Amino acid sequence: MNNPFETISERLNTIELLLNEIKAPKKESENKLHSVKELSDKCGVAELTVRNWITDGKVKAQRLGRRIFIEEAEFQKALSEVKSIKYKRN
Repeated sequence: MNNPFETISERLNTIELLLNEIKAPKKESENKLHSVKELSDKCGVAELTVRNWITDGKVKAQRLGRRIFIEEAEFQKALSEVKSIKYKRN
């Protein structure tokens, strides 16, 4: 028979590994490209606002043909900057 403490220890290790996977940011989502429409929906702003952020240099974007895409990591960085500017004005 197995020692009950070994069984508990194994289960706790398994749980710890699962929690670390959940807590750790996934790297593949950083490279995901979003369209202007997706980000405008995500932020709750108009598409023109996202396009203005790109024109003003607040968000770096890439062109593929006629379409404009923004990386997830770049968007998160720019979103935090936009929020900080928004709160500084008040």
